[in-house]
Amino acid sequence: MPTAYDIPEVLDRREGPYGEVVLRRHGDLLQIIANGCFLMDTSDGRSERRLVDAALAALDERPGPRLLIGGLGVGFSLAHAAANSRWGRITVVEREPAVIDWHRRGPLSGLSRAALSDPRTEIVEADLVAFVNETSATYDALCLDIDNGPGWTVTEDNGGLYEPAGLAGCARLLRPGGVLAVWSAEPSPEFEETLRNAGFRHVRTEEIPVARGVPDVVHLGVRPG
Repeated sequence: MPTAYDIPEVLDRREGPYGEVVLRRHGDLLQIIANGCFLMDTSDGRSERRLVDAALAALDERPGPRLLIGGLGVGFSLAHAAANSRWGRITVVEREPAVIDWHRRGPLSGLSRAALSDPRTEIVEADLVAFVNETSATYDALCLDIDNGPGWTVTEDNGGLYEPAGLAGCARLLRPGGVLAVWSAEPSPEFEETLRNAGFRHVRTEEIPVARGVPDVVHLGVRPG
């Protein structure tokens, strides 16, 4: 018979612009669920931190590089970026108002409070696909963590971001020599080839070991100078 510890406690449930989003507590963990699909929790964060570090390591030594993070999630990527003084402006695009609110006033604030109060940080409530297509801003690094990978998207509309036209949009907002880093729950040689065909250089994949199953990965590509 399950104990109270085994049963997740729903902390908040909201109808967002793309369906239902739920924040729940399971033991010591906070979890985000979208339309019944588990997205992420606060159990680790090593792959989200590696996403940011790999992008920075792939950049040249330009001062104060501007970072765009696609997806706020539980805040690991933002918090890690804000803890590094090398980054200049840090912009996070998140399409779910509930997720932003959980960070500003809710249970996730403990993970992101310092980052949100950092003067370098900007939170933009928008769909990342639309933002990429419409913004006139440019960045030195773009870290994408809005899906479970190029072949496993949270919503169907996100799929276009990993196709040639979507990657061309990503390249457009990157400055010469800028880096695209894409988190994925599994390796994708097909996506590596798509990155190369889209004009990115130095394409490679870094593996991040996880407790169980295949490693998470970060796909990396550099816009030509």
